Amino acid sequence: MKTKTKLRKILSVLALAVVAIIFVFPFYWIITGAFKIQEVTILETPQWFPLEPTFENWIKLFKNPTLIWLRNSFIISISTMILVCITASLAGYALAKKNFRGKEIIFGIFVAAMALPKQVILVPLVQIVNQWGFHNTLLACILPAVGFPFGIFLMKQFSETLPRELLEAAKIDGCSEIGIFIKIVLPLVKPGVAALGIFTFITSWNDYFLQLVMLVEKEKLTMPLGVALMQQEFTTNYGVLMAGATLACIPIIIVFVLFQKNFTQGITMGAVKG
Repeated sequence: MKTKTKLRKILSVLALAVVAIIFVFPFYWIITGAFKIQEVTILETPQWFPLEPTFENWIKLFKNPTLIWLRNSFIISISTMILVCITASLAGYALAKKNFRGKEIIFGIFVAAMALPKQVILVPLVQIVNQWGFHNTLLACILPAVGFPFGIFLMKQFSETLPRELLEAAKIDGCSEIGIFIKIVLPLVKPGVAALGIFTFITSWNDYFLQLVMLVEKEKLTMPLGVALMQQEFTTNYGVLMAGATLACIPIIIVFVLFQKNFTQGITMGAVKG
């Protein structure tokens, strides 16, 4: 029995190692490619490690308005993350713990909206943004995500686990609705807010389709659009593209590292610490 258990553990570790290599290798290839010259990146026999590393790709990268693209991506991603976390946590709490007419219908609409692809709602969305005068502005990429249906669905599921006795006790003690939400609800749903924040930031940062339609001027572009803009019609400098992709990956990794502890915390642990 012990031999079989050890064998299973070894096979499990080997399987996990293979899967990890498969997922990590593309990221490794992008990073190493950012330090290779163009002649090396297009070799039929790949060079697994840059034997003659160069910073030429990074110099060419920053000859473009890369810092402006980074700033725009940060503004869109951080603003969207904050607004989505606020609105989704409020809406999820209301749908889970408040009794009002039409609650099931409203929640059903949100669930149905999750099944709609972004391409279906793009035309009316562009018309609304144009009527508001936000086309070719960063707000055109921020405001459509505020009513993110998945975020509301996620926060409702977290809010369903809140004990009603705790909320009623807070009301008896004279706590206001806003006080209940800030002092009791938020600490309990803290892991959900952290998960939603990570997911929203990454989605907004990597969003290409909506930003491609809403943004026109070169100075208004984001990092994904800027990297795509470097790909020319007849020639492509893969080293510069990989440098841009590497730079675009760094904020996502930082955000995940910063929020991973909150992401893994239990709901009761958040309540005790709150």
